[in-house]
Amino acid sequence: MNSLVAVIGTVFVDCKGFAKEAYHSSSRNLGTIQFVHGGVGRNVAENIARIGLPTMFVSTYDLSGVGKEVPARLQEISVNLKYLQGVDNGGMGMWLAILDEHGDLAGSISQMPDLQHLARIIEESGEEIVRSCSHLVLELDLNEAISRQMLNLAKPHNKPVYGIPGNLDVIGQHPDLLQSLECFICNHYEAGKLLGSDLTQMQPDEMIPLLKKFVDSNGMRSMVITLGEQGCIYYDSAAGESGHQPAQPVQMVDSTGAGDAFFSGTVSGLVQGLPLSTAVQYGTKIAAWTIESAESTCLTLGDKIREDEFFQGLG
Repeated sequence: MNSLVAVIGTVFVDCKGFAKEAYHSSSRNLGTIQFVHGGVGRNVAENIARIGLPTMFVSTYDLSGVGKEVPARLQEISVNLKYLQGVDNGGMGMWLAILDEHGDLAGSISQMPDLQHLARIIEESGEEIVRSCSHLVLELDLNEAISRQMLNLAKPHNKPVYGIPGNLDVIGQHPDLLQSLECFICNHYEAGKLLGSDLTQMQPDEMIPLLKKFVDSNGMRSMVITLGEQGCIYYDSAAGESGHQPAQPVQMVDSTGAGDAFFSGTVSGLVQGLPLSTAVQYGTKIAAWTIESAESTCLTLGDKIREDEFFQGLG
């Protein structure tokens, strides 16, 4: 079967406010405000498609003016939308984000979509979705039922599943779900909660033994922890491979979407058969270009990949 990555996740519309000068949470701040397409699942689906891999997106959106823009944009980059369903209300979420004068996230509030709509799609077409794809990407914090159902459907078909957390609620309560993943990728704040350690005060080489212990004790295949400006650490238990990948220097514009971009790049590398140590370099490149973009995804991703020496070297 040719590669087809099925992404199961959410659609959000992001309302972003960019502070013009030093941001103060208790007073008025002048700046700019814009609405952009977002959502972990939607971002990942767009990224992987722009990277150049055949992509299917399984989700819901609202049949409103702004909602109808979501499938239109994804259709432009040839995302398979057979299982993207429009509903009258509750099909997508909203995310209010405030960026400080440096482009870093200063605060946010999320309104989740009604996941009953997505659960209905999985119930009716989950088996068909799994059969039609070669790899699955799962936004793990949708709810336990959807996550467990997709993992159970993927297992007998030996379809690799790559997991990304939304808010860590589901994984925090049901860590056994991690055992069914080909690779789990999260940031150091999320990893700290899972590992029971404050990683923010540690150096990468101090974290790697904790990562290896967590992966091995939980029967996982592989895991990556992103560290912001410090890059990431990774461990593949099957290959016996671990290490630290430094971040790429960037001109900061907007840090939102960087984690989704790193995940998208790393998974795209793994789907193409690259070892984890090379795949995280792939993810680091995609994240850097996204940070330099005003949107949550980089619209010129394909051009940048074609022009970059790292990707040219991959053949």
